Amino acid sequence: MLLRLDPAVHDALARWASDELRSANAQIEFLLRRALAEAGRLPGSAGPIPRRGRPPKDAPGPPGT
Repeated sequence: MLLRLDPAVHDALARWASDELRSANAQIEFLLRRALAEAGRLPGSAGPIPRRGRPPKDAPGPPGT
């Protein structure tokens, strides 16, 4: 998906994401989900945001591992 942003907006978003220890992509998803939930528009089929950090050791790995 392509998202066009004003460069100044992207820079501010990237700084905010860094402050929250998130990628810019994760920050966008976090903000969009929060806005959708507050507006009562978050689809029930939307899964939870994946937790940050490494997956647990017992989590399935890539196929063939």
